[in-house]
Amino acid sequence: MPHPISALGAGHTIISLIPLIAGVYSFARYRKIDSAVPAGKIYFIGLVLAVLTSFGLSSTGGFNVGHALGILTLLAAGGALYVPRVSFLGRVRPYLSQFGLTFSFFLLMVPGINETLTRLPVAHPLAAGPDSPAVRGALAAWTLLFVVGFALQGWWTYKQRRSTASA
Repeated sequence: MPHPISALGAGHTIISLIPLIAGVYSFARYRKIDSAVPAGKIYFIGLVLAVLTSFGLSSTGGFNVGHALGILTLLAAGGALYVPRVSFLGRVRPYLSQFGLTFSFFLLMVPGINETLTRLPVAHPLAAGPDSPAVRGALAAWTLLFVVGFALQGWWTYKQRRSTASA
């Protein structure tokens, strides 16, 4: 039987849907998370709220891997917003910025995948824990999707910058 979800856990889950939906929308519409458009701003605010609410959750009673991932997620997203202001990075700034936002989305989903597979369906979850083959397989597929997706984003950014420079 899965662990019951607390009121904070339910609130965190609902809040976590905000960056998930905004991120998926951004990837579908813009091929990236763009912090200059409303969906990108909603993504960032939702991400911060999701990570902050996760700090109140712990199945071990203290700091855990999920909390570390939350901190890393905030650093990746915050760094992505800061990178465009760092002039010495030159032409790699748009790539680094996009990597940070895409990586933050990747990290946001890692605990989500684990929690979803270990809690659903409620009567008989698909996985028993983070070491379960179902969770490991899903995370491996998610990692592959991230790598391929970011490679495509890099290519699209390159093509966009090249066409803008030649116009």
